[in-house]
Amino acid sequence: MLAAQRRQRILDEVRRVGGVRVSELTALLGVSDMTVRRDLERLGQEGLLQKVHGGATVLPSRSSDEPGFEAKSVRELAEKHAVAEAAARLVEPGQAVALGAGTTTWVLAHHLLDVPGLTVATNSIKIADVLRERHTVVLIGGVRTPSDALVGPVANLVLRSLHFDVAFLGCHGMAAVGLTTPNLAEAETNRAFVRAARQLVVVADSTKWGTVGVMTFAELSDVAVLVTDDEIDADARSVLDRCVGTLQMVSVGSLLGAAR
Repeated sequence: MLAAQRRQRILDEVRRVGGVRVSELTALLGVSDMTVRRDLERLGQEGLLQKVHGGATVLPSRSSDEPGFEAKSVRELAEKHAVAEAAARLVEPGQAVALGAGTTTWVLAHHLLDVPGLTVATNSIKIADVLRERHTVVLIGGVRTPSDALVGPVANLVLRSLHFDVAFLGCHGMAAVGLTTPNLAEAETNRAFVRAARQLVVVADSTKWGTVGVMTFAELSDVAVLVTDDEIDADARSVLDRCVGTLQMVSVGSLLGAAR
């Protein structure tokens, strides 16, 4: 494979899954770590991807960019499954649970199928479809966003009358400014979820750190538990340790090879 072909293959893979590690690329391409690192350096200099410690990611999006559900559903699959599996262990039989729309909460829904006696409220049709045959599901109405969330005045009105033991929310991005989204209406609906729950649990893989959407819907101090993967960097860990109630980091481990 020529160098140009190899770099295009790397770029295609980064765009497909959102981010890749050097070790994954060496296995995919059958070349050395040094060759992959040189290719990533070249692609980064050309402004085609963002080189990060141990790999590369797609270029940071603008604050108002809002990827669709399908585009996000193929990114960081192993991380999402590891985070969701850990988060599911926080749920007790018989609880009233809220699941905000998103791809990580959608994965979490699959892990909740065998927890008995749940009442689940969600603003995601996809999550409702996963759970409707096993649990009591309240599907909140509203206007559908590009990320497949139901939001707006109808959703907010319904949420004001509900009470949950725990709400599980994902986010477009997280940083010192808090949890953010590029959609103004979704921000308000997420705030309604937070207000309706006794406890907020955030499920977000490490690539979300440093991404800032146009609007904050919760402060880090609002988060009782943040479940993320252990690839999150040291600076982020320091901030999160200070600000959230409990920082729970999970190891992706062998799931990487199985899910990607």
